[in-house]
Amino acid sequence: MTRRGLALGFAACAFGALVRCEAVPADAGPEDIVEELVSRLKRVHGDPKAARAAYELLWGEAKQGLAERAKRAGAVAGRDVAPESMIAPTRFTLAFTPRRYTARIDGDWAVVSITGASPSQYHEVKCVREDGRWRVVLVIPPLPPIQRREGEAQ
Repeated sequence: MTRRGLALGFAACAFGALVRCEAVPADAGPEDIVEELVSRLKRVHGDPKAARAAYELLWGEAKQGLAERAKRAGAVAGRDVAPESMIAPTRFTLAFTPRRYTARIDGDWAVVSITGASPSQYHEVKCVREDGRWRVVLVIPPLPPIQRREGEAQ
């Protein structure tokens, strides 16, 4: 094999591994989705592709909330702002290193328990099945309505 062929083969394998890493199987359980979200959030650090990958694992209501925030931010900035860019990379830190993810499923809802090294290291995350896939329920507080001044055009 030539050097060029070897390099192309390596690049194709590396790209394939990257794509497989990002794809979540359709039959992934809620614990898999939460674990994948944690993994993806750790990679955001201002990278739009990583932010988009994390955004895709959120439930519809969170996506709508982030879209509205992006719309308002874009209006202020005078340019389009992607909803996934509303995920602040410096705001994500782990309180503990997860060791185990377990799910309690009740129909289309689930609660994923994340445990660390000690019993005090425990957190629960809700998930919902949307369109046949599990998504992480991230509760985003609703935004107040935009206030208009008297006589201001709509």
